[in-house]
Amino acid sequence: MNEGWSTLPLLAPFIEFGFMRRALAGCLALSIGATPVGVFLMLRRMSLAGDAMSHAILPGAAIGYLIAGLSLPAMTCGGLIAGLAVAVLTGGVARNTVIREDASLATFYLLALSAGVLIISLRGSSVDLLHVLFGSVLALDDAALFLLAGFASLTVIALACGLRLFALEVCDPAFLARVSRLAPVAHYGFLILLVLNLVAGFHALGTLMALGIMILPAAAARLWVDRLGALLLIAVGTAFAGSLLGLLLSYYLNLPAGPAIVLTLGAAYLLSMTIGRLGPVAARWRSTWHFER
Repeated sequence: MNEGWSTLPLLAPFIEFGFMRRALAGCLALSIGATPVGVFLMLRRMSLAGDAMSHAILPGAAIGYLIAGLSLPAMTCGGLIAGLAVAVLTGGVARNTVIREDASLATFYLLALSAGVLIISLRGSSVDLLHVLFGSVLALDDAALFLLAGFASLTVIALACGLRLFALEVCDPAFLARVSRLAPVAHYGFLILLVLNLVAGFHALGTLMALGIMILPAAAARLWVDRLGALLLIAVGTAFAGSLLGLLLSYYLNLPAGPAIVLTLGAAYLLSMTIGRLGPVAARWRSTWHFER
């Protein structure tokens, strides 16, 4: 086996260590499930809203931790309930008060983050707090992998069935509301997919890093293509390639895995800004460039 892999020595950690293989499998599930949701999140101009939602799951996960410790079912259920509750409350406040949705999200984001940290601090140690905030992708077990794979499968099926609906809501939500009764289904269905994948990302990358694998590959891909199908494919490929490289950097340079993955994806975004055909640098060198995109 060692001789067979002598031509690819950099990939040896994934052959020698089970925790590296599980981490890579978890990142693959997130790339397939969370990154396409991130593409629609970016196209809907809701990236910062996604950041607020990623912290909204923290109190529920923290209550699950307080009740059952680092229990996968308890923290997952708590995170899902808290995330969906904040999504509903935010929409209700925006529709029934003078507070706009961005201010409502910011308010709930601050409350959720503070409450989650406080709840964890009541029982846990600083190590547990770091585990929740920054994740433990190198500590994924089989149960966590099945959870991530299940959420990714559900997301792929939902996006495949409702791709045109989601795409139309991104382009012209007012038109969709006029011509179809499925507009609320698209809106709230997308929020459910967002919460599901944020909870999945929470188990691998923590609440502070979960959004990175959603938004950064999507933003990098957008600097190369402007068609939805190609955008989804390139974003997923970028997410997985960045995760692979981030895990290798983490292993060889003894770096925290979650931040290494997100920084690698950030480097892909910066590189795309520089050489991407739709990026600002390429625009300076194209005489046919215009601002209609």
